[in-house]
Amino acid sequence: MKQTAVVTGAASGMGHATTQLLLDEGWQVIALDRAASVPDLEQHPGLRFFPIDVTNRADVAAALEKGADGNDISLVANIAGVYPPSTLADFTEDLYRKTFDVNVLGVLNVAAEATAYLTEGSTIVNFASVDAFTVSPGQLLYGASKAAVVMLTKELALELAPRGIRVNAIAPGWVDTPGNQKTGRMEAAAASIPLGRVASPEEIARWVLLLAGPQAGFMTGETVVLSGGDVIR
Repeated sequence: MKQTAVVTGAASGMGHATTQLLLDEGWQVIALDRAASVPDLEQHPGLRFFPIDVTNRADVAAALEKGADGNDISLVANIAGVYPPSTLADFTEDLYRKTFDVNVLGVLNVAAEATAYLTEGSTIVNFASVDAFTVSPGQLLYGASKAAVVMLTKELALELAPRGIRVNAIAPGWVDTPGNQKTGRMEAAAASIPLGRVASPEEIARWVLLLAGPQAGFMTGETVVLSGGDVIR
């Protein structure tokens, strides 16, 4: 029987790359995203797509019940996120709610509803950001929300360890995603990274599989920073 994974933010960027990789590796994927479809993967027999918002816990619960179809879930990849710029001078309550609802509440909703399907050996991989550890100008709310994801990862790891469920996180730096391309700052960002480039979504996706695999079997509560050496400066 195929292993089943849940991927949020599956329609673009790192979520899409992770969905593609898991399908290529023979997984069944329950894909969640607010978009209308998962581009180029709609007809894949291993894909079960649900166009929902992860901030709505009832919708998450219904999607997982239908998508799992009585099977266990071996992996949850919480990748959905938003990163609108904000400062003390221009943030609003609505922007605060949007940022924390998607980036923090969304992680909690999916983790909480998925636990009924997780068994010993299952894994949750949350997506944080290097902005959880280093200060980026104009990312007041985003950085704070991703710092919250780092702590949630530790708390969930502690809570779920007695069940043999591991919880870790990935903190990417600059990645060649559609959202980052729109900033117009990737070329300058690449020049400041010690490795001299930004990451591809596919190489970040491979870390999801690595954290879900036996190589990381004694690892839980940790956040892996993938920045090309940017945060060591």
